[in-house]
Amino acid sequence: MHFALKTAMISTALAGISLAAAQADEITFLCYQDGTECDVMAEMAKDFEAETGHTVAIDTVAYDVIRDQLENQLQSGAGPDVARVTNLGGLNPYYLDLAPYVDGAAWEDAYGATLPWFRAPGGEDGGIYGWMTQLTVTGPYVNVTMFDDAGVDMPGDGATWDEWMEALAEVKETLDLDGAMAMDRTAHRWAGPAFSYGAQFFDVAGEPILVDQGFRDFAETFVQWHKDGLMPAEGWPAGSGTQYRNAAPLFLGGSVPMHMSGSWMINNYANNIKDFDWKAVPAPCGPGGCGAMPGGAAVVAFKDTASPEAAAAWIDFLARTENAEKFAAATNNITAHQGLQATGVDYGNASPAVAQALSVFAANAGKAAETTPQAYDFQGYNKNFVIYGIVPDYITQAINGEMTLDEALAAIDADVAAKIAE
Repeated sequence: MHFALKTAMISTALAGISLAAAQADEITFLCYQDGTECDVMAEMAKDFEAETGHTVAIDTVAYDVIRDQLENQLQSGAGPDVARVTNLGGLNPYYLDLAPYVDGAAWEDAYGATLPWFRAPGGEDGGIYGWMTQLTVTGPYVNVTMFDDAGVDMPGDGATWDEWMEALAEVKETLDLDGAMAMDRTAHRWAGPAFSYGAQFFDVAGEPILVDQGFRDFAETFVQWHKDGLMPAEGWPAGSGTQYRNAAPLFLGGSVPMHMSGSWMINNYANNIKDFDWKAVPAPCGPGGCGAMPGGAAVVAFKDTASPEAAAAWIDFLARTENAEKFAAATNNITAHQGLQATGVDYGNASPAVAQALSVFAANAGKAAETTPQAYDFQGYNKNFVIYGIVPDYITQAINGEMTLDEALAAIDADVAAKIAE
């Protein structure tokens, strides 16, 4: 190579390195972890730093720091550049819109079902504000050993709630159990089956309506399951008001062959079930689809950051298909990436039971996005906590005969309307 040309190339390369160094930023990342999420992202940050020149300073804290202190920090202008959060809609006023810095079409294609969770209620906010590190999804677990002992065939993928309850009732009768299915006492778990029965929860204008025909159909079915002894008295009927009751002890203790709960129970059951075989099963379906309630945590950037491009680049890096899959596999979490939900994530390092459950719940999330999208609307609704409290209160009163179902449904609609108007 000619000496002058070689010298020019070296000079240009050095200039590029100097320019990159001058443009490199350090971003602060406030992170909490349920397991190893922050540790895994710290490893991933090494590749990000090598690729971009930016650095990520990760401060791993307890969840109560995020829950109780982050918003105060943001209000005072002392917040981090990036954080891992769960109050997705509530922190919207502080978010940096990533849209100017990322490929919006690619984000909509991969994460379109969860992007609205971050946005301000009402209006035409089309911003992109964060990446869901993982989803939590509702769905049932079954005691495989009970089905085997009772000689009952387990319904397959696409089976309806009616088909499942028929099979569960046979297991209950054959083994003389206390119940066929237990459900955590909360409208969050109740919502998935209600969606399957056709409940929309919102009208065409996006206003909460609650009691439509689908909601009524499932409420009638749910009350009847209790009257028929298919659901145990220690579950919903034993609670009152807005009281939450976890049905896991009924499943762990062998009282019921099914627990309607969610993906957050996977590690609990993997660690604590020693006396029987268990597995997660696909969300049962109905005339309205195959309903499941999603949730989860996300990484977001804040508008007060001095390094918006670097903050957005970090989140965009994490959200890439290959990195989203790497994160999900390394942390045993369910991905929010809709393409990966369809193709599946290789959880090669997990036990067979955990890997199977994660794959089932990921598929539940994908089916819900396709067949019952109102579940995603409900998760993003900024006053969904109102509904979570009201539904179990009145449905339980109908189960216990303290009021008729018609009275309970009328009270649900009236109370929801009143509290939303406050």
